Amino acid sequence: MLIQERLREVYERVRRAAQACDRSPAEISVLAVSKTFPPQAVTDAMQCGQRAFGENYAREGIDKMQAVAGLLAIPHASAANRGGVAVSPEDWKRLHGPPEWHFIGPIQSNKTRAIAEHFDWVHSVDRWQIAQRLSEQRPPDLVALQVCIQVNISGEQTKSGVDPPAVGDLARRILELPRVQLRGLMAIPEPSSDPQQQRLRFRALRELKDALAGAGVALDTLSMGMSDDLEAAVAEGATIVRIGRAIFGERPAKQPRS
Repeated sequence: MLIQERLREVYERVRRAAQACDRSPAEISVLAVSKTFPPQAVTDAMQCGQRAFGENYAREGIDKMQAVAGLLAIPHASAANRGGVAVSPEDWKRLHGPPEWHFIGPIQSNKTRAIAEHFDWVHSVDRWQIAQRLSEQRPPDLVALQVCIQVNISGEQTKSGVDPPAVGDLARRILELPRVQLRGLMAIPEPSSDPQQQRLRFRALRELKDALAGAGVALDTLSMGMSDDLEAAVAEGATIVRIGRAIFGERPAKQPRS
């Protein structure tokens, strides 16, 4: 199946899920998780109008950014000759600007400078030292780095994220940093095939966001939901759903972390 068709299906799923809970589909952004996929997959998605892309590993993501920029500089065949893709990469870039890059993986201290210098969003801030380093290392000529706090909403010992009771204190400290803008919360709940269980985990994250708002910390983003559970996430208030397999297909062989 072409990426164009997969993207269409994902956006249709988001539309139906939003309508089912009386939300506007415009409230929900699709983040195409391109980790381990080649740069050409990104430009193919861009030709279909996709703007935001998520990467888990700093070096892979930065290399991909550079490769995508190179591909966008190469004249491409017409849409008609490329299987009916909606627009050329050049037209997409002219109309929408450059792609938006989101870092969504665990953050090592020695990678914060690279992340701060190259990414637009970071979804996986889980401790004060990381937030502080990102703020200090964000170049002054770039807009503030948009960040989310990753919450360990399922309480899994092997998973990154802040324990829910500690989120408020971390959020208040991040709000004081000058070169980052705190936007919301992110979670990767324990996998479940039960829609009700899925919704319970996502509801807990939404309720945490609501509690923060009641305490004076107003956030506008809930980054939650993936290929298998986006409907449950949308029903519980997701504003960003992170979709990989449903857009790009099964992942290639695992790449080394960097």
